[in-house]
Amino acid sequence: MPNVALLTHEGRHVRFQDDLVRDRLVVVNMMYANCTNLCPPGTANLLRVQELLGPRVGRDVFMYSLTLQPAIDKPLDLRRYMAKFGVKPGWTFLTGEPDHVELLRLRLGFYSLDALADSDLKQHTGMLRIGHAGRDRWSMVPALAAPDQIVNSIASYI
Repeated sequence: MPNVALLTHEGRHVRFQDDLVRDRLVVVNMMYANCTNLCPPGTANLLRVQELLGPRVGRDVFMYSLTLQPAIDKPLDLRRYMAKFGVKPGWTFLTGEPDHVELLRLRLGFYSLDALADSDLKQHTGMLRIGHAGRDRWSMVPALAAPDQIVNSIASYI
């Protein structure tokens, strides 16, 4: 995984590999704060996943949402988005330099082979990347899958 610099919703500077994913079980999705298509239902569904995982989030399982619009979505925008959905502690929202975010998007598999669809933000994948970088084990599940199905997928890494 690229070790690009990112910025959390709290304004903290982090490195993707060193600070966020190394030797951790992670759940990653892509979103953007002014999305009216896939992001709101995906975030609401992930909130149910966060609730099912309870105190394990931020301790055993690390949830990350990475903006698709890093030039627009700054930490304050991400905090407002989180507040709008009632996101609880332990789930980190991230932004950064556009080139860094684009590299992560591609490396994490959040793209379409159809270039036209890939360039349309309304067509972003709606998937979750679940993985453990230390074990080099990764999978994807739909962000709108049943919350218990997502939790079961996460549990298969524990």
